[in-house]
Amino acid sequence: MKDKATSFDIAYMAGVSQSTVSRALRNSPQVNKATREKVQAIARQLNYKVDKNASNLRQQRSSTLALLLFEDPTTDESLINPFFLSMLGSITRACAKRGQDLLVSFQQLSDDWHADYEDSNKADGIILLGYGDYKDYEEKLAKLLAQETHFVCWGAEVLGHPEFTLRSNNFEGGRLAGEHLLATGHKKFAFVGNASEGSPEFSARYRGFIEALSKAGIGENQVPHFDAISTESAGDAATEQLLAAGHQVDAIFCASDLIAIGVMRCLKRHNLRVPEDIAVMGFDDIPVASFATPALSTIQQDTTQAGELLVNNLLQLINNQPISISQIEPKLIIRQSCGARG
Repeated sequence: MKDKATSFDIAYMAGVSQSTVSRALRNSPQVNKATREKVQAIARQLNYKVDKNASNLRQQRSSTLALLLFEDPTTDESLINPFFLSMLGSITRACAKRGQDLLVSFQQLSDDWHADYEDSNKADGIILLGYGDYKDYEEKLAKLLAQETHFVCWGAEVLGHPEFTLRSNNFEGGRLAGEHLLATGHKKFAFVGNASEGSPEFSARYRGFIEALSKAGIGENQVPHFDAISTESAGDAATEQLLAAGHQVDAIFCASDLIAIGVMRCLKRHNLRVPEDIAVMGFDDIPVASFATPALSTIQQDTTQAGELLVNNLLQLINNQPISISQIEPKLIIRQSCGARG
């Protein structure tokens, strides 16, 4: 007599993984509708019955979420971008409110960290934070998707799956920066920050900035652009290049606050006053921005709201619930580094 059908039989006939079968039979939104219907039809054809004991064992929860940070070059030994340090606090508080423990570690791009956490029941899901080159870890995200791991990340959209991503409206933030600098009388602009496909968040900020300027008749070819990763030293070095090239600018928009602080440091070294000679605008509103000299005007990303939404969205995915919010709106913060032109 033939043994009763198993989920592996269904997986073979449907041409999907066994984990996809499990999720499809639970009506998980992580499996598209066509695949769910195909799997469920095969299950009915085979008279498949879910082994509730095994299912309950697989669905045991650890009540733990894993937060994996990308190592950033920093001036201290933390290797954590200050923007994400702020978000770490709100994520921790959000986990405590939801009765979740939080496991914090660094992303390891050199090995298969992605296969370890949820499958070994260390954590029910993963939060990914970091400003690293998106092209470097795109393959890892693809493996997480294939494995159907519960995860959310901050930043660039994951391979056409906006539900797995929470991000700031970076384009709108760049537009706000451009409009403010124009409104305060500035006419000659530069952008400092990497705007390649490897930095989609910075690229969106750049494109929003350029759109605002274009509406005032300033073309992209009139805006010098110097690449910089999100560090003070990179901002300083890029500004040295800008000045050495002889560009006459009266405002610099930077892709991050750390870059902007480095820009201001270089300008001061060259006896250029901020904002009297050159205005500087950052992006992020990290805590040190308000203590810089002069205090840095910037585009704020709400790290409290971001931390809460990352935790809530991940728990919704774990519980097979749809994600309602995947983008937060930025806010213009005016301080002393962007004074009006005379």
